[in-house]
Amino acid sequence: MSLLTSAPTNVVRKIDSPVSPSFCIMRGMKSMTGYGRGECAQDGFKVTVELSSVNRKQAEVSVTLPRELELLESQVRDAVNRVVARGRVNVRVTLHAAEGKISARNHLNTELAKAYAAELAKLAKSLKLSGGVTLDQLLRAPGVFQTDEELAESEDLWPAVEKALTQGLSALVKMREREGAHLGKDLTARIGVMRAAVDKVKQQAPVTAENYRQNLLTRIKSAGIENIEPNDERLLKEIVLFADRSDITEELTRLQSHFQQFADCGKSKEPVGRTLDFLAQEINREINTIGSKANDAVISREVVTLKTELERYREQVQNVE
Repeated sequence: MSLLTSAPTNVVRKIDSPVSPSFCIMRGMKSMTGYGRGECAQDGFKVTVELSSVNRKQAEVSVTLPRELELLESQVRDAVNRVVARGRVNVRVTLHAAEGKISARNHLNTELAKAYAAELAKLAKSLKLSGGVTLDQLLRAPGVFQTDEELAESEDLWPAVEKALTQGLSALVKMREREGAHLGKDLTARIGVMRAAVDKVKQQAPVTAENYRQNLLTRIKSAGIENIEPNDERLLKEIVLFADRSDITEELTRLQSHFQQFADCGKSKEPVGRTLDFLAQEINREINTIGSKANDAVISREVVTLKTELERYREQVQNVE
């Protein structure tokens, strides 16, 4: 008789009470989407930097620079990578005359024009071509006609680019933080629903074996089999085997552990997107195992709720840095 009375308790053992959902305050969570802009004027030039970011599993930086500033690409890329850990960031840098200047001054490189003229004259003579070198041809030659922007040295303009870039990154991060706060609230709510469903599963699990015993006795009687007592050894063995197969204690324990890890992520100031994505995979594994072991309508219904909320959770996690 002791075998039968102990069978239902094998289905689930005592688990520590879960952490309250209100504990999960997502302090440092950032979204991967955002926009920022910064500008700085220096030495008659104005540098404008625009940054936009979208979702990506890894960090990816795309930099668009004017020809005069191409040598600064690695410095711009490094500055962005120090701030952004995940997502694709598009950086666009423009250089133009500062506000108040009607236009950039024009410059003619006379010595270079003379060199072009001499070489073109030699080429025409070598090829026995008639006609001299025209002014229009010389002005179209690379480097003969230049503006202030074209004469600017990229390294001299780096302080202005850096200042504008810093402003833009600051605005980008603030927007990502604002969006991240909304994501954190939504994810916390999803975890809260899953916690409630797991609590219901935990409450239902101990009575599953007893329900199975009652259903088994009912089926035996319906089949017209007589002389089967509730404490029949064969019946008890079947119930014990069922209790062992349907034991979901480990799965529930691991789910509580995953929920605690989610709460720990809420206290972290580091990027948590990859961790939250990994937790989604592990939670899904435990839910599937519970669903396959459960032979109970109440537990099956809660498994459906868990899968629905987990899918919503996974969609939102794809937006987290």
